[in-house]
Amino acid sequence: MNSRHNLWLRIFLPLLLPILYTNQAFSQNYPNKPIKLVVPFPAGGPTDIVARPYSLLMSEVLNQQVVIDNRGGAGGSIGADIVAKSKPDGYTLLMGTVGTNAINGSLYKNLAYDTIKDFTPIALVASAPIVILVNPSATNINSLKGLVNQAKEKPSSIPFGSAGNGTPGHLTGALFETSAQIKLKHIPYKGSAPAMNDLLGGQIPVMFDPIQTAISHIKSGKIIALAVTSKVRSPLLPNVPTVAELGYPEFESTAWWAVFGPANLPEDITKILRKDSEKVSSSAEYKTRLGNLGVLPNTNFSSSLANFQIKEIAKWAIAVRDSGATID
Repeated sequence: MNSRHNLWLRIFLPLLLPILYTNQAFSQNYPNKPIKLVVPFPAGGPTDIVARPYSLLMSEVLNQQVVIDNRGGAGGSIGADIVAKSKPDGYTLLMGTVGTNAINGSLYKNLAYDTIKDFTPIALVASAPIVILVNPSATNINSLKGLVNQAKEKPSSIPFGSAGNGTPGHLTGALFETSAQIKLKHIPYKGSAPAMNDLLGGQIPVMFDPIQTAISHIKSGKIIALAVTSKVRSPLLPNVPTVAELGYPEFESTAWWAVFGPANLPEDITKILRKDSEKVSSSAEYKTRLGNLGVLPNTNFSSSLANFQIKEIAKWAIAVRDSGATID
C-alpha cells in the first residue's frame, strides 16, 4: 500500500500543486477587479435603495468598485437566476430579497433556480416591517382588535389591498388571517402606488404594505397605522404597537434584503464578503444613507443568514399555501 501511495503522490501531486497554488493566490488577491451586484428589480425601487449605499460603502471597504446591475422582472426571479448560474468566483453577487430567496420558491410553479441549493448566503443587511393600514374616512375600524372583531362577524367582507399577488403585503395579510383565525377579502393591485391611491380615496378600507411606501401618508394623518409586523416597534412610528404586542406574540413579518453569491463560493472569499458586509451594515454611515423611510440596517449577526433563510422559507410557504397564491 505504501509503494502504491507513494506512486500516486509522485504522479498526481505535481499536477495538483499548480491548481492549489492558483486557487490560494486567487483568494489572497480577492478582489482584484470590479464586483457586479445584481439588483433583481428596477432602479429607484426599495431594493435599489438598499443596494446603492451598500455598494458604495463596500467599494470603499474592499478598495474595489462594486457595480450595480439592475435586472428586473418576474418578481426578481430573472436577476436571481443570473447570479445562480454565474461563476462562483466572488465577482457576481445578488442583493436578494424576501421574495427572491424565500417566497418565490413556493409561489412560482416553475422557478428556474433553487432558493437554497443555488446560492451561498453571505449576510442579511436590512429589513423593513409591513404596516397594517386603514383609511378612517372609509371605515370605523380604528384598532387591530376592531379589525379582527369585524372580520369574525362577517368573514370575507372586509377588503384589503396589496401591491399584488404573492407580494410581502399580500402574504403578510394571509399570515395574519391564519394567526387571527379570520378571513379577509384580498384585492391585488399592480404595485403599491395604485393600491395606496385607492386606500387614500376610500375605495378600499384596509391595506398591508411595507412601511417605506406608507410613512408619508401616515404622518400626514390621511391613513392610520393599526400595527407594524416586526418584533419591535419602528423608530419612525414609536407609538404604533407591533402585532406581537396586540395578542399574537409569535407574529413577525418583514421585508428584508440580503447578499448572496452563487453556490460553491470559496469559503475564504465568502468570509471576506461576510465580514465586510456586516461591517457596512452595522455602520452609522449606512444607516444615514438609507434615510428615514423605515428601512433599518441589520446590526445583529448572532444568527447566520443560512439559518434565517431556512426559517423564512418555511414561514412564507405556509402563507403562500393559505393564500392560494400561485404564479406559473
